[in-house]
Amino acid sequence: MIIKYDKTTGLVPAIIQDYETQKVLMLGYMNAEAYQQTLDTGKVTFYSRSRKCLWTKGETSSNFLLVKEIKNDCDNDSLLIQVEPTGSVCHTGSDTCWNEENIDNIYFLNKLEAIIKDRKERPDEASYTSSLFKKGINKVAQKVGEEAVELIIEAKDNDKNLFLNEAADLLYHYLILLQAKEFYLKDVIYILDSRNKKEE
Repeated sequence: MIIKYDKTTGLVPAIIQDYETQKVLMLGYMNAEAYQQTLDTGKVTFYSRSRKCLWTKGETSSNFLLVKEIKNDCDNDSLLIQVEPTGSVCHTGSDTCWNEENIDNIYFLNKLEAIIKDRKERPDEASYTSSLFKKGINKVAQKVGEEAVELIIEAKDNDKNLFLNEAADLLYHYLILLQAKEFYLKDVIYILDSRNKKEE
């Protein structure tokens, strides 16, 4: 990878992003030595501009940034490092240096879809999801209908917990149905987004 370090400082900015949630966690700087140490250890190492030395994130807190992927920008003068954090990132104890929670519910749905797909492609006798796929599309579609009816029934009452659980059941079986038809949630989102743009 070609990296254009700043001619004056010898540094390049490194944007740290959570590999799963896609949240930007922090910004640091690297020189060539810090970059190489990051590659060698698999843990993000920066160059401290105040202390004038290398420092591996987590060396005192054990909250390391485990490297998943490193990307260079179009001008080769900044890095995007996607990581798996082992704890909070900011020295204040926050998940990010912008005091944000490092969560992304949409990513969780993508992860859940991947699990459902795996149960379809690599059936597990102990898996409820695999058993549904085995029974065929009619059974999967029937389950979606059953869960929809149960959600409607709970919607008429005031038990928040039961309603949300039925909503979760419906969503899960809906994702199974999409997989059974060889579609993904993103295909549905694309249609919704297209409709929304027509309304704007």
